[in-house]
Amino acid sequence: MKTRRNSNLKKIIVDYKKLNNDILDLLVTKYPDGYEDEHIIKFKNAKNEIVECVEVETEDTLYLVKVSKRLVTAMEDFDETNDSKIEREQDLPGEPEIDED
Repeated sequence: MKTRRNSNLKKIIVDYKKLNNDILDLLVTKYPDGYEDEHIIKFKNAKNEIVECVEVETEDTLYLVKVSKRLVTAMEDFDETNDSKIEREQDLPGEPEIDED
């Protein structure tokens, strides 16, 4: 497995089923329009099966997220949920202004 990243980073392979919101947020931020073939890293696992992943990193960890159709759906759903949440927060009224005249 060849990565362009710092070899001191902890490397974790993650299946879409085990993605948390932080990793999903990293994915959507890094690949806002989805990932392309050139973003996919391929390697063989211990069972000699080919695994395809996209990578995102934090300060200390490089996540290799397994590619699947369900990953695309999870990213789209997460992005839509966050967009809806932001819209709802923008619609909330602020502190009422008090006229002291």
